[in-house]
Amino acid sequence: MVLALDLQDFLLRARVLKLYRQALRISRRAPGDSKDELRHMIRQEMDNNRTCKDKQTIRFLISDGLERLKRLDETLDMQGR
Repeated sequence: MVLALDLQDFLLRARVLKLYRQALRISRRAPGDSKDELRHMIRQEMDNNRTCKDKQTIRFLISDGLERLKRLDETLDMQGR
């Protein structure tokens, strides 16, 4: 059974996937010993929230994820990575 997505669902899904891809790209810059752990944590976060259907909560999680990703990116920049 295939569920049809309305436009809002489709756009939210696209934002989530974009966030996930950004996180994986940034994780490539992490030091070798922590790269796998970071990827595992990213995947775990996505899995933990996979069943969330509330659009407000999804928007909050995306916003929170973007903020956390920004801090990680800045941290890696300070380390020269």
